[in-house]
Amino acid sequence: MIIRIVRMTFQTDKTEAFLDLFNRSRQQIIEMEGCLHLELWRDTQEPNVFVTHSHWVSEDALNNYRASELFGNVWKETKVLFSEKPVAFSVEKVS
Repeated sequence: MIIRIVRMTFQTDKTEAFLDLFNRSRQQIIEMEGCLHLELWRDTQEPNVFVTHSHWVSEDALNNYRASELFGNVWKETKVLFSEKPVAFSVEKVS
């Protein structure tokens, strides 16, 4: 299993648009083959900063999602809302 973390900073006036998009897409992402878990976190000090936390059965499962039409559509709508470049990385649980 891998854990995927994506930190995104949005234009202040675009946070509601992002939340709407996430809420519309969330169930479809969870239903992707290999997705085990999906959460959205919000920074307590910077309310325009969000983090997605997802679990995938493998790197291949994550890459299949990233190559999907769903991801392409969601990412296209999401990236125009950013005020900074997102930071994404994958990790695995050690202990």
